[in-house]
Amino acid sequence: MDALMNQLAREMTDAIAAVVANDPAIEACREKARAAGLDMRVSLETVIGFADRASAGKAGTRTRQSPRTTFEISANDKRFLKSLRIASDQATEKEVE
Repeated sequence: MDALMNQLAREMTDAIAAVVANDPAIEACREKARAAGLDMRVSLETVIGFADRASAGKAGTRTRQSPRTTFEISANDKRFLKSLRIASDQATEKEVE
């Protein structure tokens, strides 16, 4: 299954790159940069996720549950956040000295 997902993700990435490379608006921007004596490089990051349709539950319904992560906030972290005028939620995080 991993090989199939990798292949599908690679195909999707290639398809997106081909569309971007052939887009007239993008090419026009690159031409403007070349006319100004510059070379422009475009880099895109693509995140592709897969879910097993059989275990997705009801048809047409997508459920996504992310595990609740807990972290500890130190006194130094708290001072830093306060200097940025960001209040730390003391009820949910455990403060360590």
